[in-house]
Amino acid sequence: MAERRVYSEEFKRDAVKLVQTKGTVGAAARELGVDHTVLRRWKERLEEHPERPFPGHGNPQDQELARLKRENARLKEDNEILKKAVGIFSIRPS
Repeated sequence: MAERRVYSEEFKRDAVKLVQTKGTVGAAARELGVDHTVLRRWKERLEEHPERPFPGHGNPQDQELARLKRENARLKEDNEILKKAVGIFSIRPS
């Protein structure tokens, strides 16, 4: 299995600029030695999310989903604690 190459954000931005200079994704990809589908994906991400197109591991949706899952788990735990507290405090002494 081939080792996955990691590119810096600066390289990705420069690669997308080269696409604009060369006129085609294919020509820029050949010059850089990058697969054209990867370069096309970088270009699309830069167009869709110009403020933070390359967040690192995963995409912005993955980060938001992970945050929501953590929040959901915390809220479920809080809910269970409250249910137990209601049970404890609603026991009437005889």
